[in-house]
Amino acid sequence: MSEPPILWRPDPDVVARSRIAAFRDWLASHRGVDLADYEALWRWSVDDLEGFWGAVAEFAGARFHSSPPSVLRDAAMPGAKWFPGATLNYAEQAVAPGPGKEDDDLAVIFRREDGARQECSFGVLRQHVAAARSALISLGVRRGDRVVALAPNTLDTLVAFLATASLGAIWSSCSPDFGPRAIADRFTQLAPTVLIAVDGYVYGGKHFDIRSTVDGLAREMPSLRATVQPADWDHLLTEYAGAELAFEAVEFDHPLWVLYSSGTTGLPKGIVHGHGGIVVEYLKALLLQADLGPGDRFFWFTTTGWMMWNHLISGLLVGTTIVLYDGNPGYPDLGALWRLAQDERITYFGTSAPFIQACRKAGVRPGAECDLTMMRALGSTGAPLSPEGFRWIASEVGPHVQICSVSGGTDLCAAFVCAAPDVPVWEGEISCRSLGAAVVALDEAGNELLDEVGELVITKPMPSMPVCFWNDPDGSRLRAAYFDVYPGMWRHGDWIRITPRGSCVIYGRSDATLNRGGVRMGTAEFYTVVESLDEVLDSLVVDTSAVDRDDGELLCFLVLASGAALADVEPQLRAALRENLSPRHVPNRFIVVDEVPRTLNGKKCEVPVKKILAGVDPSRAVSADALRNPDALKPFLALR
Repeated sequence: MSEPPILWRPDPDVVARSRIAAFRDWLASHRGVDLADYEALWRWSVDDLEGFWGAVAEFAGARFHSSPPSVLRDAAMPGAKWFPGATLNYAEQAVAPGPGKEDDDLAVIFRREDGARQECSFGVLRQHVAAARSALISLGVRRGDRVVALAPNTLDTLVAFLATASLGAIWSSCSPDFGPRAIADRFTQLAPTVLIAVDGYVYGGKHFDIRSTVDGLAREMPSLRATVQPADWDHLLTEYAGAELAFEAVEFDHPLWVLYSSGTTGLPKGIVHGHGGIVVEYLKALLLQADLGPGDRFFWFTTTGWMMWNHLISGLLVGTTIVLYDGNPGYPDLGALWRLAQDERITYFGTSAPFIQACRKAGVRPGAECDLTMMRALGSTGAPLSPEGFRWIASEVGPHVQICSVSGGTDLCAAFVCAAPDVPVWEGEISCRSLGAAVVALDEAGNELLDEVGELVITKPMPSMPVCFWNDPDGSRLRAAYFDVYPGMWRHGDWIRITPRGSCVIYGRSDATLNRGGVRMGTAEFYTVVESLDEVLDSLVVDTSAVDRDDGELLCFLVLASGAALADVEPQLRAALRENLSPRHVPNRFIVVDEVPRTLNGKKCEVPVKKILAGVDPSRAVSADALRNPDALKPFLALR
């Protein structure tokens, strides 16, 4: 394949001042390891896991209470034992005084869509966490108990989480716009001690009252000792103001939080991550890959129900000011977040590929309409970012901005392919594999592929891999989820191509593959072509063929822009797909729908729709409460 154009190049002077350059210098002087560039550093990081992760912990200042005698005991997957004997606490790493975290240093900026704004220094944040910690103790919360929160992305939610972590209790959160069944399916599994919940939330200029949802949820959780709502929370923080801040020293793999799989079929899996694995992963990811530290302002648009919230708040670990936003990213228009970036002087701006696509289609011009000179990096995740999305960022946000397209998963609460300060950005490609992530592309027989599309597999353990699934005492569900296809290796379920340059392209979920005439293709390639047309706002492609057969139909569902007609669009799409993909990948039918069904975290529901069209009972194919827009299923139910 021909090499795509480079849209951004590292400035040698900037690289020389970067934290990844400082890390390489530190390795040379403290470890005698001399690594010339990113590729050499990545190769060493996966060849010498103990050397790399031990160096990260020491260089970045991981706050161990009990130092570990070794870094890795038994590198088998699953079951690798990281930093055995170490004790620490995530909350202490996040808020204890250190570089960028003195009392007057700015920790948090909070903004809401209606203009409400709040600032909090590290000194005040410590006071809030101390009060909240004592309040939780008064409610009976102890080490290992679960605290669940139905709450938006606000300062109060952050404080509640840090207080929970400081006790060695276990946190889990859902966004208040989740449906009642989706919330209950997640929280009831945990038998929580305390529920923290808001009365309602604001989104898109409207107020939504969720008191009945909270009441119903509390009735479903007999384990609760207390339900804390806004007035109660304010009273508790006032009552315990002036409390002393302390941190429970917990084992490296002691549970920190529970995240969830999408839950599109059956109960969502509760994915448990440990204090230590998350601390060292984010010290690496934020310091070295993102070059974040004191003086930066870090933003990612997210809700508390998506792992990017956990990613965002972990900016505190490295002394970065984090910017929290609560509301609709498109309200009152798609310029809202770009104006936020200007007003708060955000240096690292994170969003999703669908948001970039929406801005591109709407003709938004952030660089011309806002002062974004402070922005040095733009992160994108949630779906593969199309080449058109890359070009739009370079053209309309600014050529000075590094495009940090990343891909990872809730499963690891991490990115395994990402960007780095000293690696170029090629159009349509993720710049590199993450340090410490032994990512390869494998064929069905387990052979490694280069510059060919294969299964994304991680061949060696990472510290942030799940400690366990909740209620999976023998580990059988965990093994079935990731390790059954390639024993001893983590199969993630995505198609990936790794180029000779070390960059990567993600092609979508491997269980949603388009197999036409024996030619397999990821859905992301299809969407890149279809959604390049301005008239197409969104799309969903489904191959109704059975496994390893192509006797079914290839169906393409389209959401069209206002005024666009299928009769005009379809010939253009057929020609573009024939030219850019293959004649076999031209759909049998194009069908217009109002919306594409998406999960609560915005993923397209390709596999559930395929099951529905194949005749699977809808209740078994997908849980409506796991969807952001369950009514979007109606056309597919009618079609089957």
